[in-house]
Amino acid sequence: MTPTELIVALDVATVTDEERLIERLHGTVTLFKVGLQLFTAHGKRALELVHKAGGRVFLDLKLHDIPKTVELAVREAQKLGVYSLSLHLSSGRDVLEAAAAVHPRPKLWGVTVLTSLSSDDLKAIHPQASVRPTVKRLAQLGARCGIDATICSGQEVPMLRKALGPEAAFVTPGIRPAGSAVNDQKRVLTPTEAARLGIRYVVVGRPITHAEDPLAMAQAILTEMRNAHP
Repeated sequence: MTPTELIVALDVATVTDEERLIERLHGTVTLFKVGLQLFTAHGKRALELVHKAGGRVFLDLKLHDIPKTVELAVREAQKLGVYSLSLHLSSGRDVLEAAAAVHPRPKLWGVTVLTSLSSDDLKAIHPQASVRPTVKRLAQLGARCGIDATICSGQEVPMLRKALGPEAAFVTPGIRPAGSAVNDQKRVLTPTEAARLGIRYVVVGRPITHAEDPLAMAQAILTEMRNAHP
């Protein structure tokens, strides 16, 4: 089984903070998430700092627009040299197929239901909506349209593994070491649980970025996942 890879979320306000964090994690972490805050504030510069350090970028913009707009955004992301790019699976089949048809392109990772949402939150959108059936339908749609991996809570991975097959790849935010604050996440998993489920990528932000020693925390999470036995 492929080892679970750690993605550190660079959810910081400035490129100075970003560069400092990348330097502290150098040699231990090679894949970093650049999200809406950092990319909106600093654009290409935020990506260049990761590339300069020899790292790869998960550009987490969660694209959700009409097919042509998303297709063109995927093309621009390819020019930026990012490793992967996120988009909402709820954008629909035409959007997903247009994005997947771009060649060459980054890996496309499809968002099912944000891990900050519960079934009660979804009911505000649709009275009959609940998390698990919605996640399953969206993940199956993404797989049919050529999306490379599914972004979901680790709690949904066993269900999706049955629905999508053993080769399906999953990206899970909401990873919290035992005893860490949950913050605004509602569907969380520990690093050990994630590794035992065979999850390909885990995204960790505040438990590392807000730690007194980010490197020690990242190394502890990696050790915990290596010692887990799926």
